[in-house]
Amino acid sequence: MMTLGAIVAGFIIDLIFGDPHWLPHPICLIGNLIGFLDKKLRRMLAPGETALLLGGALMVIIVLVLTFAVPYAVLTLAEQVSPWLRFALETVMCYQIFATKCLRDESMKVYTALKDNDLVDARLKLSWIVGRDTKELDAAEVTKGAVETVAENTADGIIAPMFYMFIGGAPLAFLYKGINTMDSMVGYKNDTYLYFGRCAAKLDDLANLIPARITGLVMIVASYFLNLDAKRAWKTFWRDRYHHLSPNSAMTESVTAGALNIQLGGDHFYFGKLVHKETIGDDIRPVCPEDIVTTNNLLYMTAVLSLLLFSLIYLVNSLILK
Repeated sequence: MMTLGAIVAGFIIDLIFGDPHWLPHPICLIGNLIGFLDKKLRRMLAPGETALLLGGALMVIIVLVLTFAVPYAVLTLAEQVSPWLRFALETVMCYQIFATKCLRDESMKVYTALKDNDLVDARLKLSWIVGRDTKELDAAEVTKGAVETVAENTADGIIAPMFYMFIGGAPLAFLYKGINTMDSMVGYKNDTYLYFGRCAAKLDDLANLIPARITGLVMIVASYFLNLDAKRAWKTFWRDRYHHLSPNSAMTESVTAGALNIQLGGDHFYFGKLVHKETIGDDIRPVCPEDIVTTNNLLYMTAVLSLLLFSLIYLVNSLILK
């Protein structure tokens, strides 16, 4: 029950405070570890596809072991001192894993720039939260980029780590964040990471397989509570949920497109190369900056409903096991 309390408390603290820039963040440490291993291992590897695949797999193993073992050891030692110390530390860990307010704050910077008619600044702010090239995007494409990243990261940044918290507490959620961070850093299909990052990318697809689908379904319910087009959200989800290069990303993007009656997806440039993508949703109306606000509302409602759902399942399971 204390793990449940830590998850709920961490979620609420994140909603209130977000991620202050002055506060050291464990995900940054994970990123530093991945960056170190990336450079070190690729220098040591012999040329060839097999060596790169094996080196990437070794990096994955090291990151998985450390991201789980370190928080697990800290919490186990804290438990020996006091269960309440463990509770306090796990609450802080859960708080730092969640990214609800941070995602909203960063995407709303794009919204503010668009409302100020400052397209250059809007492109810059968008570049902080997406991987695509933003310098040539028009206002509509910038808006779509912000909507898409909020929709996708509703699963990656909030519901997926929450899902793993309820299974294995903060240590398992940190392990998930290790996988997710590796994918965001090395999971690219370019000359540098096509082979070295393949293991990380495939593992991220696997880790998000269930959470992404849960998020999509809960998001449909959330769209109903927000008086959005829940019927079209379901229809678009069912039709377009695989309209993405990733097997998971369109799960939430399709719901968002349907709920807002807009079209997402399409071709974009990444690192100077054009990447062809299917469209998601129907072009019923043009996008507008307010869609970023609505998508954030959908994010918050989905997060709260998911927390309630997972908490109920956790409590029922606890009663059954007693």
